[in-house]
Amino acid sequence: MSIFYDLLAPEEVEDAYNIEVCGYPEDEAASLEAFRFRQSQAPELFLGAYVPAQHGRTLIGYICATLSPDAVLTHASMSTHVPGTRSICIHSVCVDAAQRRQRVGLGLVREYVARAERAAREDGRYTRILLIAHEHLRGFYTQAGFVDLGLSEVVHGALPWFAMRKDLPGPQPASGPEPTSASTSTLAQAPQLQASPEAPQTLPPGLWEVLQQQSATRARPAARLLSSFPGGVQDVVAIGGAGGSPENAHDLLCPRPGCGSVILKSGVARWVERAGVQLDASTSSPGETLPEWLGALPAPPAAAQWWLVTPNAMAFENIGFSRAVQSTGPGGDKLKYLSCAECDVGPLGWCEEGGSEFWLACNRVGYRV
Repeated sequence: MSIFYDLLAPEEVEDAYNIEVCGYPEDEAASLEAFRFRQSQAPELFLGAYVPAQHGRTLIGYICATLSPDAVLTHASMSTHVPGTRSICIHSVCVDAAQRRQRVGLGLVREYVARAERAAREDGRYTRILLIAHEHLRGFYTQAGFVDLGLSEVVHGALPWFAMRKDLPGPQPASGPEPTSASTSTLAQAPQLQASPEAPQTLPPGLWEVLQQQSATRARPAARLLSSFPGGVQDVVAIGGAGGSPENAHDLLCPRPGCGSVILKSGVARWVERAGVQLDASTSSPGETLPEWLGALPAPPAAAQWWLVTPNAMAFENIGFSRAVQSTGPGGDKLKYLSCAECDVGPLGWCEEGGSEFWLACNRVGYRV
């Protein structure tokens, strides 16, 4: 089964609610109004698990949450959202009844945690994930990396709840040697230098020309195409991270011969098999044959192999974007095509306008091996 993950669209809220009412007892299930509140106030915390469908995608599970300043999940944090605070309070984790006992839920929770960890490392926007669970699910969340805090004070429904917490890593410090006590003292005594707004910064004469010449003559990494690997995508995937996510084992390069610009470093993207997106209809002429290094993609909604990059374009070493086109993506927003920022070759992939997910076709990038 080809499962992929994406943020829930507003028009999919009722689908999630239908899964909720089938999965929870009546005294525990949230209302449709609560679901709409969560999706409208914290859409970035409402994640769905999907399988490709003939006309788009089918929701098979979801996780929804809001933000709170509290260090433990409380009655108040279950019904409110406090923007800018850093505790993610998960309200519901639910999988469609037909898809249970297939580890869909565990995969979904691990994906959710991985996304939160990346955001926490990036800018420290989140510090922890909180939830409450019944006795029989404590082991399930422990497998996903949560710590069991014991009996919760929250009363909701007939059965007792247990508090679970997952602490997230802080922002990564800048690399470099730590200053010694002597160097710290020297820096403290040094006069403060301030840039003058009236004095524009200039390069020494001739430096720009030298830099341009070095850029033009530098050795370019060789891009190996996916079609050259005997095992296909399995030869370029590595299992990494605490959750065992399939990541890109090699740097991803511009596939055009002679360019070889580094697009993404190894270990940044996650491999996903999901429904294809039409990339070439508006960028090629009728009857035009694509070059070998821009691999053919199956016509939607057939599944294709993708590298998923999140949470923003800063994850890339080099990427270009087209203007928004009339075609719409799976989430309903206009598409933008991705290209090499150095030589403009593309489309290499796509994203939705204003979105936080960027998709590179596995057979439209090169690999530095």
